[in-house]
Amino acid sequence: MSLLPNPAPAKPHDATTRTAVIGVSLKMYFGYQRSIDYCRDVAALAAAHPAVRSGTIELFILPSLPVLPKAARILSEAGVHTGAQNIFWEDEGAYTGEVSARMVAELGGRFVEVGHAERRRIFHEDNRTVGLKTAAAYRNGLTPVLCVGELQHGSVDEAVAHCSAEIDAALHAADLLGPVHRTIVAYEPQWAIGAAEPATAEHISAVIAGLDAHLRSLPGQADSRVIYGGSAGPGLITDLDPAVAGLFLGRFAHDPRALKSILDETAARFADVEVPS
Repeated sequence: MSLLPNPAPAKPHDATTRTAVIGVSLKMYFGYQRSIDYCRDVAALAAAHPAVRSGTIELFILPSLPVLPKAARILSEAGVHTGAQNIFWEDEGAYTGEVSARMVAELGGRFVEVGHAERRRIFHEDNRTVGLKTAAAYRNGLTPVLCVGELQHGSVDEAVAHCSAEIDAALHAADLLGPVHRTIVAYEPQWAIGAAEPATAEHISAVIAGLDAHLRSLPGQADSRVIYGGSAGPGLITDLDPAVAGLFLGRFAHDPRALKSILDETAARFADVEVPS
């Protein structure tokens, strides 16, 4: 049983509608009270934003875990979803210090980030670990935000091949869990994060077009989407191909005014461009 009033479930993608996905990870930059203040600011922003209110933009925020219960209460009233930045792959047991997907769902979370480059690099999470966490998310009704990305700058074909292999490795662990799941894949080329010369719009668009076609050709993934998360900032969304469903943001969006600019740009772009079916 949930400890919170159940927010509306994350809406599945309908290929006949123009829907964007915008997510924000707060990482570990904010303390508790600043996180709560941020969530209140975002709730006010979302409640006043026509694209969020109408469902043209699906917005989710991933705060630090201790903030999640209150964040879910604050943001769900404005139609904004919440979730966690990490989970363990088992639902219960003697795993000191870990948090299960089951508990995240009880606390009101609807999304969970898995496979981020920092988790892979700092905590040595491999494809098997990411796959087990993805399976745990599905098993507990969470939408995984599956982060993929190549280490070195290469060709579009090389990037698509590398990231498709990461997607396949993660989803393989969930093969026996049922026929239908929804996944948000965040393409984050590791070479572009914090780089002086980030990935070009042409590179991002071409890679994500390939990943989108691959992902949604897989069993049970027809409602899944691919967004971009490698040092995304203002103006980028307007230059990207329609296959790019949205953005996964970090520090840039930690200023609610900057997040509003992204929402405005996204709403304008999706008012004119049909999401690919």
